[in-house]
Amino acid sequence: MIAKIEKSEIKGKINAIPSKSYAHRIAICNFLAGKEPSGKSGSFTSKDIEATERCLKDVNAGKNEVDCGESGSTLRFLLPLLAARGGEYTFIGHGKLMQRPNDELFSVLREHNITIDKQENIRISGKLSSGDFSLRGDISSQYVSGLLMALPTLDGDSTITLTTPLSSAAYVDITLEVLRAFGIKIEKTSSGYFVKGNQKFSGDILPEGDWSNAAFFLVAGAIGGEVEVCGLNPDSVQGDKAILSVLEQAGAKVEINGDSIKVKASKLKGFSMDAENCPDLVPIVAVLAAVINGESVIKNVERLKIKESDRIESTINTLKAFGVKAEYIDNSLVIYGAAPASGTVDSYNDHRIAMAAAVLASVSEGVTIINGAEAVQKSYPDFFVDFIKLGGKAEYGC
Repeated sequence: MIAKIEKSEIKGKINAIPSKSYAHRIAICNFLAGKEPSGKSGSFTSKDIEATERCLKDVNAGKNEVDCGESGSTLRFLLPLLAARGGEYTFIGHGKLMQRPNDELFSVLREHNITIDKQENIRISGKLSSGDFSLRGDISSQYVSGLLMALPTLDGDSTITLTTPLSSAAYVDITLEVLRAFGIKIEKTSSGYFVKGNQKFSGDILPEGDWSNAAFFLVAGAIGGEVEVCGLNPDSVQGDKAILSVLEQAGAKVEINGDSIKVKASKLKGFSMDAENCPDLVPIVAVLAAVINGESVIKNVERLKIKESDRIESTINTLKAFGVKAEYIDNSLVIYGAAPASGTVDSYNDHRIAMAAAVLASVSEGVTIINGAEAVQKSYPDFFVDFIKLGGKAEYGC
């Protein structure tokens, strides 16, 4: 799908969509509580959430093949979950999903009675045994979250020992919060977590508003308009709430009123950000930096190479298409802001790149073409609907 974006003022009020991070975890906990998967979470769905719900529904129906779509969360959460359930399962993935690293997770599953055959697809067999699960914490927090949801279902007690510091720790905090809501007790230890076995899941919660996707419109307000996003928890454990501190550091006018966040355009200045615990913010924060005269630095971006696209490369190339210079230096993105000019950009089949490009196009002269704009369906299918609702000039389709 192609999207054509013209320069426009993004202004108005919008409701935050439900958090995808919460929705994945709630769907799994509902499944473990014996509830039939609904096919969507609350009143919202996306390709990634559909993948998790579809897989759980298929397992409930007795199927041994699960299609994870392009969702890394679905794959990494369900690998330990279905290993704990026991039996034989085949995991199918699309796009670059099966190229993303899982060796650390495979290793701890193999150490606990699971046979894994990784070729075009991933086949597992056996029943996961309890015990100590020792793994690195700096590759993907999804490994830890998947284990935290699976281990309470085992007969015996288990521990998770992290051999390196935990990256993206906020995502594990979300997992722990959802587990508590379903009555599951996890004890933090000096080296990781203690998980008692034979726990029962019971609860009923809905996902809170998504800071990650709200960030696109909050930045749109900061660089050329005035946007209010409602339904965001200012006390959320979501790591992407860090967008507030980035905007404030850049000099944006930020107003917080209960669950409503309003951002107004103002004179902006260069900033420095650490992306260690909020890597998903990098594409849209790079857009913020792109319109600021001067230099901005986004640190600790190494893990962006293994997202839906190599987001270091795709972010730099997207900015380059708008005439903005950016470099990757010493695990950091250095962005030299300029007046962006319209051009033709590729989404790299990455939802966050497509949305970031649309926001940058809204302050660029002329018409910008985004190829592969359908990538937004992965997390925010109505992104362009909401973009237009806020005054964005966009045509998309075909």
